[in-house]
Amino acid sequence: MEGRVALITGASDGVGEQAARALAARGWTVGVIGRTESKARRIADELGMPFYVADFASLSAVRELALRLRADFPRVDVLANNAGGIFSRQARTADGHEITHQVNHLAHFLLTRLMLDRLLESRAAVVNTSSVAHKLIGFNFDVNDLDMRRHRSQHLAYGNAKLCNILFSSELHRRFHAAGLSAASFHPGMVATSFARGTASPMNLFYHTGLRRLLGLIPPEEGADTLVWLAEGTPGRDWESGKYYVRRKETTPSRKARDAGLARALWEKSEAACAPFLAGAL
Repeated sequence: MEGRVALITGASDGVGEQAARALAARGWTVGVIGRTESKARRIADELGMPFYVADFASLSAVRELALRLRADFPRVDVLANNAGGIFSRQARTADGHEITHQVNHLAHFLLTRLMLDRLLESRAAVVNTSSVAHKLIGFNFDVNDLDMRRHRSQHLAYGNAKLCNILFSSELHRRFHAAGLSAASFHPGMVATSFARGTASPMNLFYHTGLRRLLGLIPPEEGADTLVWLAEGTPGRDWESGKYYVRRKETTPSRKARDAGLARALWEKSEAACAPFLAGAL
């Protein structure tokens, strides 16, 4: 396989789509991963790239996705865990998890774990799309209540999931950087995408009415810039593994996001939740 290889979840819309377009224009091979087949196919066909469809509300679908990716890509330079969103109801998935937590964090944890040996062999980088929401609405994080059975709030669930993205990156770094894997998380900015569309969240009004101008939302191309910069950069020279970035600059995340013990506990909880799908490992 010629050129560098990036696998991008949530690549059929918004930040993920623009990152896929930017990297493809630079000669990368990009695996376009999306939830809706028609959208993923359209982007992939335009770029001349392969596409993959998986609903991250199903961990079995994530395992099937990993099987296909492993068969198709003997080398992976970047895994961009970018898919996510906020949901109008805190429904339980078929796997029994709160949907915001599963789609934004747990499915990406499982995908990364199932691809881990390939990522280590490739000395790859894992880039996790987080958000400033981890500070603004991730303050009620409880690693012993990741499915938020005691606190029912779609906004708190989203903030907590974005905190998980940072903790996951730092723990990936701690466990595997010495073996050649690098990891980083980033905030793309307040991006004008389909985020929160169709939900009862006030964010739907902010993102999809004239109020968006008051917020100064940026276009998806600009939101994708830091993801592309991390993908193309060299860890240790252009950016530091284990860190959190905003507009290409290392930025200090919240106190909880810097808690190494919390990062280890989240890993262990996530590993236990994904255990049925990690059995008989790939």
